[in-house]
Parts: sequence; C-alpha cells; structure tokens
Amino acid sequence: MRNQNIDQCWQFQHGLYGGFPDHEKAKSIREVHLPHDYMIESNVCKSAAAGPASGYYTEGVAYYTKLIDIPQEWEKDEVYLHFDGIMMNATVDINGCKAILQHNGYIPFSVNITPYLYFGKKNRVTVTVNPSMQPNSRWYSGAGIFRSVELLHMPKLHIASDGIFGYTKSIEYDTLGNPVCAYLHTEVELQNETLENKIALVEVFLTKDGSDEVLLCRKQKMQINPNTTDTAYLNLTLENPELWDVENPNLYKLHARVTDLGVFKTHFVPSEKNTTDETSVLFGVKTVTADVKHGLRINGKTVKLKGGCIHHDNGMLGAVSLYDAEYRKISILKKHGFNAVRTTHNPPSAALMEVCDRLGMYVYDEAFDAWGIMKQPGDYNQFFDADWKKDLTLFMKRDRNHPSVIIWSTGNEITERGGLSNGYTLATRLAEAARTLDPSRPISNAICSYWCGLDEELSLENMKKIMGEVSEDTVSIQNADTGKNDTSWEEYSEAFTNGLDIVGYNYMEDKYPLDHEMFPERVILGSENYPKEIGIRWPMVESTPYVIGDFTWTACDYIGEAGIGKSVFLEPDDPLLKIGSFALMPHTSSPFPWRLANDADIDINGGLLPQGAYRSVVWGSNKTHLYSYEPAVFGKKELISSWGFTNVTKNWNWKDADQTPVQVAVFSNGDEVELIQNGTSVEKLTAGTRLAADLPHSFLFDLTYLPGTLEAVSYKDGEEISRDTLVTSGPAKELRLIQEKKELSANGHEVAYVRVEIVDENGIVVPDAALRLSAAVEGVGSLAAFGSANPITDENYTSGTFTSYHGTATAIIRSGYQTGMCTLTVGCEGLDEKKMAFTIK
Repeated sequence: MRNQNIDQCWQFQHGLYGGFPDHEKAKSIREVHLPHDYMIESNVCKSAAAGPASGYYTEGVAYYTKLIDIPQEWEKDEVYLHFDGIMMNATVDINGCKAILQHNGYIPFSVNITPYLYFGKKNRVTVTVNPSMQPNSRWYSGAGIFRSVELLHMPKLHIASDGIFGYTKSIEYDTLGNPVCAYLHTEVELQNETLENKIALVEVFLTKDGSDEVLLCRKQKMQINPNTTDTAYLNLTLENPELWDVENPNLYKLHARVTDLGVFKTHFVPSEKNTTDETSVLFGVKTVTADVKHGLRINGKTVKLKGGCIHHDNGMLGAVSLYDAEYRKISILKKHGFNAVRTTHNPPSAALMEVCDRLGMYVYDEAFDAWGIMKQPGDYNQFFDADWKKDLTLFMKRDRNHPSVIIWSTGNEITERGGLSNGYTLATRLAEAARTLDPSRPISNAICSYWCGLDEELSLENMKKIMGEVSEDTVSIQNADTGKNDTSWEEYSEAFTNGLDIVGYNYMEDKYPLDHEMFPERVILGSENYPKEIGIRWPMVESTPYVIGDFTWTACDYIGEAGIGKSVFLEPDDPLLKIGSFALMPHTSSPFPWRLANDADIDINGGLLPQGAYRSVVWGSNKTHLYSYEPAVFGKKELISSWGFTNVTKNWNWKDADQTPVQVAVFSNGDEVELIQNGTSVEKLTAGTRLAADLPHSFLFDLTYLPGTLEAVSYKDGEEISRDTLVTSGPAKELRLIQEKKELSANGHEVAYVRVEIVDENGIVVPDAALRLSAAVEGVGSLAAFGSANPITDENYTSGTFTSYHGTATAIIRSGYQTGMCTLTVGCEGLDEKKMAFTIK
C-alpha cells in the first residue's frame, strides 16, 4: 500500500518528550487516536492571554509519539510522512533527529524520513507542538495533530506529494447546451531520488469515481535528472463528459502512473526491473470564469454565490477534522440554501474539501489572515517572509484538483493593504504565484476599510472622515465608510488589487456603484457581510451582473471572537444607544465565560438559528418562521452588534408573564401573515407594515402573553403557503434521544451525533429547561464530546457533564478500531436515564 493512515494509537503528553526515564511523568501519558485537539480538552481560563478571541482557551507545549514498523524490504525505497495539519510550530523528529519544522498549523506538508530510519526495526516518530506564543490567533485555533497523518512508501522514482494536477481548459456544447467534449490538461510532478538520469513512462488515465473502468488514457516519456523534480504534461480529450457543479457534483478519478524504464547515459539503457508508482485524486470537469457582463460563470452558466464564512473548528470537537463532522456541517448548510463557503481565514482540511466535492458546495479557498504585519503577537507574521511561498504552494497543490474550489484568496483584511511594508508589491507577488500554481481559477483577496493599514498621518485623516459620517445608524466604526463621495479607499487600495481577478469587499456594499464607475472591469464579491443586512443587500446582488455573491459572517457558529454577535435590550435613554453597535465589540463586553461568536445561521450543534431561518426566506423559501421576544424586554430598545441578529427564540414558556405585553417576529415571503393565539385571530399584517428590527420579509406583532398555542399563517394571493407554531410546554418529564445513525465503521474516524431533548409529558421540548445532564459511553466507542450550543459557559465539552440550553444538548460518539457494540447513557437528576446502542463494524 502506497499511502497508509497511521492515526491509530499515538502516545500523548503535555510538555517535552525526554528519553530519560521519568516514572512520575510516565503516569500521565495517555493513548489517543488522531485527529486530536488537546486544547478543547482543557478547561477555559479567565486569565487566558487571548481572552475572548480564543473563547478563553489557552494551551502550552505537548508532544505525540508513536513507534512505526519499517520493513526491511523498503530499504531501497523512499518513506515519507504526510501531515494534513498540526497546530502549530510543529517539530517532527525521527529516532531523536529533527526532520522538519512547520510553523503554520493549517498547511499540509510532507517530510522524507528515509535518512533517519532503521529498516527492519521499530522507529520512533515524535511530534512536538508549540502553541504557547499566546495570543497567536484572532479566534480559537486548537492545538495538536488535529488532522490526519499518512505514512507513504514509494520507489526512488515516484510521483511527488500532491504531484497530480488536472484542469478543464474548455468544454464544447451542442445546440441544446449539452456537453459533448471536454479538453483537459494534466501535469504530473515526478521526483528522482537516485544518482542516475532516469527515463520514465508517465501515464494519466481517467475513471469515474467508484469504478475501475478506464475511460481515457494518455502516455508520455520523459527524462528526470538525478536528485531533481520535473513535470510531465499530458492533454486529454474527454467525449460526452459529465460536468461538476453544486447541483450535479459528478466526480471522476484522475490517476497517474510512473514507470522507471531505465537510465540515459550516452544512450538509453533499459532497467532490469521496472519499478512503478501510482496514485490518484478526485477530479471534476468544470470551467470557471468571471467578468462584469456575465458575472461568475460555472460551466458557462451564471451563478450567484449564496455564501457563508466558516472557521476550521467543528464546535464541541474543537479543531478536530473528521469526514463525518465536515459532511454533516456542509449538508446542513446546503439544506438551508447555501451554495458556497469561504474557508476563513486559512486553508481547510482535506476532509472538508472532499466533502465539498462530493456534496456539491463551491469553495472560496483562503490562504492567510496575516502577512508580515501582525494581528496577534504570536501569529503567522513572524514566519510570513520566509514561509509564504512554500506554504502557499503546499496549500494550493493539495486543493487545486478539487472541483469545489472556484476562487483562490491570497488573504483577508491584510494590514499591508494600504501599501505599508511593501504591501502593494507583495499583493502582486502572491497573486502571480497563485496564478502560476493554477491558471484555471480566478484570484481574489478580501479587503476591508482602512480602520487600520495606513500610516499615522493618513490614519488620523481617515478617522476624521469616518467620524464625520458616523450616526446612530452606523453599523460599526470598524468598517464605517468615509462617505459616498469620498474616494480615499479606492485610492489607497487600487495598487493592492493589481493581479486580482475578483476583488473581495468586506462590509462595503455601499461602495459597489461608485467603484463600478471608477473600475468598470472590476468583478466584485461581497467576501464578508453583516448577517442582518442580507434582506437589504441580496436584491442588489441578484440584479447586479458585476457583483457575484455575498458571504455572511458567519454560516456556522464557532469558538472564539466571543460575543461578536450579541445584542442587548436597553432603556430608550441609555447612552450606549448613542454609541451604537461599536459599544458591543467583544474586547469591552464579552467577559468570561463568553465562548462562542454567537453570530451565525447554524449553532455549533447543527441547529438552525433565527438568523439562518431569515436568510432562507430572503433566498426564496416559502416556509414561515415564528419567534418570540422575551416579555421582560417589551418597550426597550435593542442594540445589536455589527455581527448580531435580533434576539428572538423558539420559546412560548414565559414564566410569571401572563397577561403582560410581548412581541413576536415572523419571517415569511407571504404578502400577509396572520397571528392566531389559542384559536383566536390576533391580527393580520400586510408585508412591510411593521418590521422586526427593520428586517425586510419580517412581521412584528404586539400581543398579550397567554400560555397555549401561537400560530403564524402566511398567505400569498389570499392562499395559505405555510405556517409555524409555538406551544407552551409542561414541566420536564423525560429525556428523548434522537439518533442520526446507528452504525459506524471501526476506523477510528466515524462519528454519530445524538440530539438530547428535555420534553414534557406530551413530547414537547421544554425550551427554557437548563438542567445538568450527564453522558457516558460504554463499549468499543468513545464519547468525543457532550454539550450544548450555549455561547456563554465555562463547562467542558469533554467532561461528560453539561447544562442543557433551550432544552437540548448533543452527544458525539466516535468509533475506535475494534468491532462490537457501544452504548450511550444520558442522565439527569429527577429524570429516568436513557440509553442508545451503536454497532461498530
């Protein structure tokens, strides 16, 4: 086997690995299966250096070690380790000898360990992880070997790591628009680790994913000189191709095989024994173009990106990336209308990329959050100058075959965007490097306003302009405009955009018309946008050809940047209202134990939040969504953060509130909505009459709270199109477990999510139940995480105890490497335990 996963059974311990026996220290060594995040296992700390940026998590140095058998018969071959990501500053030692140091934790990398091996013996691999330069990230980073590891065994002449590249040059269509022919270009990078001039036969062939039938094969001979890397170039013409897009994610496999034919001295001398190396990648037939007339076109068809920004963490699992967790996340987003994700602000895992290929989800694939000027003292700025070319190359070579990738991003809100520290030239160099690595996709960069990034003189001048435009309606000083007629942003940023095919605008939608006049060939993407503004902005995106889409911040809630999506209810004369949403920036108002950003469409356990329901309505859903405000806030003014949403919940259990005024909000595409309380019509509102938090497609009702049933019925042209209901529950009576799947494979990587609901005697979820729950797993599986989506908590997702939030919690069961059964038991004081069995096979 060329590639062997070695995630099973690593020894883990905090601190440094030492060869000298230490019996006390040895007691704390434990066995873990990768991927693993040791930061998520720790307790949050009020004094954490990164504070709310990390969700009050912090961690120090730790190591992983494993003995691997290297067969004697491999002695004349090459052996590599491939890591998809280690967070962060990772040193890989083989038998005590340093083999490589990789700083950026998000970057996949390989290391040749052949020189350090003893063949026919066990060899020790030790990985030391150092995230201790805190704060090192603007969000929760995690710590450890949080993505998978592979052992690679290859002949001396072999295909390089991530050495296959293929893309679609063009597609021909018949008169009905059906694809009849695709012209493909492939490149195979070869490494010759011998001292001879090798003559190789390179073969490239195509199969459908899941099939062994070869559809097309092409061959090319070439010479590779001693201890060098060289590339074979082959074109393929595929008849009647099945194209890849989000609606029809048709996949092929692109295979490459290299055969060592012999050596060239003064003429060709055949080898007595031909060695071969073969590997493959997923591949999709797809073209991507962008222009101001047609916008973004996938396979010649215009597409508007309904996008969401996502961080790399998987909620309660921390930074651990498992295929099942990524699959579940992307499935939920697609279900609720998203067709694109932006990997903010770093390379994602290989697992996420494969999921996007298979499910059909476009990817705006991002490289860096910081270049040479720091955003946090311990971040990538320390290594950017030395490492960016290497890291960009490793990242793009891994991802460039994925059909889901439609746009590359060289960075996000880069401080050098105003030209500081040679920023203009750097921007061009990064765009050039990206285009060299992949000429088939557009290059972008997500640029924001100049709340930073200018020298002191220009910063003061810019801030005066901003303050002159600030009003109570200003969303955020951080991204405030300098006025519709002011073109300083355009002047400062124009040189930075040199080399970009698509310019990403973070929170600057009002600039689109002016900038189109100034730069008529510029294709614009809303690369980051305030979530509550989608109802205002989306009609403009749909109707404007040169604007190709919108990415909300964020699609999925995440750990860190704690509380950026909060809102508070204040008395009408509260002075904070005059400050506006900037008063709720996390550094001033997210004290411990704030943990989550609280700014998303989907919570960390996969639940749809009001913001996500609203977005789905804006995007055309005919469902009705009914939510309630708390009666205690009636008559108060809501101050919503820049990244927040109006604070409504699925709750009709308001204690001690009978006969008090309350407001409810309905999100609907109906032209009328009727509210019915306990069978009696309260009111029917026409669209636009009264809006909740000024949201288009919303309806705001005032009524008197009475327990019972509340219904919202939406009508279009006088006909009911949908309805939603809130019901007052009784007291908590029992636990209900909802199992998403019953069987897992014994590969150490599969996970099953179980929703825990606290229900009354009629099976209705008790939405105000905040009860202490316990969870445990017996058998051949393990409890990977247990907790709720509460954004404010000091509880530990790995402890097995957690307090329910809105009457729910979630357990995540992870398979091991043994077959058999495992049982989840969930308990709560005063309620009967509930059990659920899983088969691990």
